[in-house]
Amino acid sequence: MDCVFCKIVAKEIPANIIYQDNNVIAFPDINPLAPTHLLIIPRKHIPSLPHLAEADSSLIRDMVHIANQLAKRQGISASGYRLVINSGKQGGQGVSHLHMHLLGGRQLSSALG
Repeated sequence: MDCVFCKIVAKEIPANIIYQDNNVIAFPDINPLAPTHLLIIPRKHIPSLPHLAEADSSLIRDMVHIANQLAKRQGISASGYRLVINSGKQGGQGVSHLHMHLLGGRQLSSALG
């Protein structure tokens, strides 16, 4: 498999892992769009949201829970942050491995309300 996130999970590519458990890992985005920009990914390869099986649906809940914990650790919980999951090419997904962006540390655009 030629998935960069799977290679990070397998420790074939180095990453600054700031959180990990049996199902999920988190690390800084290499092209940050905000002062805090972390990626939260499942260890299991799931290409995108439409590929999420019913048995794996608790992963999203776990990813949000971890994002909330990381936002507190990063000192952005009180001021606010954004969680984003892009799905598919037209949805802006750049890596075909389900992942969540945690963005914060500055005023973000309110284009989506």
